[in-house]
Amino acid sequence: MLIDCKNVQKKYLSKIAVDDISLEIEKGRVYALLGPNGSGKTTWMKMVAGLIKPTSGSILFEGEPIGVHSKSRVAYMPTEPFYYSYMSIQDVGKYYQDFFADFDMQRYNYLIDRMELNQKDKAKTLSSGLAAKLKIAATLSRKADLYMLDEPLNGIDIIARDRIIETILENASDDASLIISSHLVDELEKIIDYAIFIKTGRVAMQGEAEQLREEKNSSIVDLYKSIYA
Repeated sequence: MLIDCKNVQKKYLSKIAVDDISLEIEKGRVYALLGPNGSGKTTWMKMVAGLIKPTSGSILFEGEPIGVHSKSRVAYMPTEPFYYSYMSIQDVGKYYQDFFADFDMQRYNYLIDRMELNQKDKAKTLSSGLAAKLKIAATLSRKADLYMLDEPLNGIDIIARDRIIETILENASDDASLIISSHLVDELEKIIDYAIFIKTGRVAMQGEAEQLREEKNSSIVDLYKSIYA
């Protein structure tokens, strides 16, 4: 098992962002972390990435507490920019190469071309869709065991989404696990192995995607609508 999360809670003063979440993430699978903005998806991913600590409960990476070991093997793409505004796209690649020992510059250059981005363009001039493509390229250029992409399709037009998803699946390391957080369920329905629905900080439903479809006689999209409508 890659991630074993048990009874995890995260509180900010009186606000509970994540409430008693228990999840298991296995190797080599694609997970959808589903829910509207503010449901707790980002907080949970940041705890797995080691950026914030749970208030209670435990998260283990291959049986060990989240720490230096797990951080070197987890590639996390946040919703906010992780580079300086003065950087060009080329600078972002060099920055990542300096920061992560597993960063592959050759893969980064390939992905930047695949995303139809210009290495000389300044990060601060990019539209939200182009900035999302840059973040995806940088994250996938690491050779990680777990990739966590927080709302990777935000700002990307509907025509380009299928190609972006295809690029994500093709360029994640072999046998790695993918956790994709999104409220755009339609695009994820056809590629996921496992669906996790988060509502107000708790797991509202989770299970194998195909099994959920059969048991509930409903698509993942329709299940999303029934949970959050």
